[in-house]
Amino acid sequence: MSRFLFVVPPLFGHANAASAVADALAGRGHEVAWCGPETFFRPLLGPGATVFPTGIRIYRKQAEYGLASVMSVWEDYIIPQARFTLPAADRAVRAYRPDLLVADQHALAGPLAARQHGLRWATLIAQALELTQPLRALPGFTGWVHGQMAALCRETGDPSSARTADRDHEALTDLRFSPHLVIAFTTQALTGQRDFPDHFALVGPALGPRPAPSPWDQWDRLDPARRKLLVTVGTLAPGIAGGFYRRAADAVAPLRAQLQAIVVGPPEALPDPPDNVLVTRQVPMLELLPKMDAVISHGGMNTVCEALAYGVPLIVAPIRHDQPVMASQVTAAGAGIRVRFSRAGPSELRRAVLAVLGDPAYRAAAGRIRDSFATAGGAPAAAARLERLAAAGPAAGDQGRAGSAALLSGKVS
Repeated sequence: MSRFLFVVPPLFGHANAASAVADALAGRGHEVAWCGPETFFRPLLGPGATVFPTGIRIYRKQAEYGLASVMSVWEDYIIPQARFTLPAADRAVRAYRPDLLVADQHALAGPLAARQHGLRWATLIAQALELTQPLRALPGFTGWVHGQMAALCRETGDPSSARTADRDHEALTDLRFSPHLVIAFTTQALTGQRDFPDHFALVGPALGPRPAPSPWDQWDRLDPARRKLLVTVGTLAPGIAGGFYRRAADAVAPLRAQLQAIVVGPPEALPDPPDNVLVTRQVPMLELLPKMDAVISHGGMNTVCEALAYGVPLIVAPIRHDQPVMASQVTAAGAGIRVRFSRAGPSELRRAVLAVLGDPAYRAAAGRIRDSFATAGGAPAAAARLERLAAAGPAAGDQGRAGSAALLSGKVS
């Protein structure tokens, strides 16, 4: 039996997958603990979970679009969150003495704490930007991100900060990629064929039971005679989602004889929806998706992969961060259509919905990705890889460093 400490940001798209992996580890007889804000993780994990609390703080509003949104995530969330969380992560490692630390790609306090204690660690990747690095070719961007992490390493006294600034030093200070094991919740059926290092494991989405604040009481409002469309833009864009909800509702209103839409959002955003549009603040996503014929999504990796895990094609309207990358992957795989979040009007959205529903090639492509996810193994496969690493002993130390250096240098295509 091994002990695993998870360090994950309080974001559902990241925590849900990590929780499924943790449940799989617990099912294999291991002990699991968490480091994060208890007000977020306790309802998600239940009263019996071991949580080392970090407290919680409010971060500055981030830019909404383009490269500025990616940079502001680093400046206004990832780096400040690492500073804020590191003392608690350090205390958790001292108190819990894990065999392996498992850190989300954006929870940089995890690898910092692990390296300060000479502890091996694994990375969980829940966003496409960190896995495929599509912005690597932009002049200066990769260096800027690396500079952010190198400064954080120096500030926190990380052992790598004493090294000279060479390529090996970049691999040492890149906290996004463990040199021991990197687990990504996707497959190459979606990312496209790439030459990932050997210590990268693409396991597909990690799906597991999720607690609901209350039972969903809308099941009897679903019309079995009409096809179903789910509309969701995630939890991080409430301030800009209202207009998109209205355009989506206007798009499907003329299709009332054949289509019913379920919009996941605040009812006040659509106070008078068409009679074929159901507005609900939350849904049991994994129970609802098998009943859907298509999904309109913002392109978050979690939502996209959950839909594709059930073979449901998508209309993707990306907003920011890695969402344009996910939209490109979906369209390149033939599993959906991309539209513009801020500019797609009802007519364009209606055409996209009808195209995805009317052409069986989209569902066939989504089905191929679904099959690749099933083969990859999901949470049980991730748990097995973590289990082997935890049992490997100190000799596992720096394996994979060359692979991480190759990723940084652009040798991974």
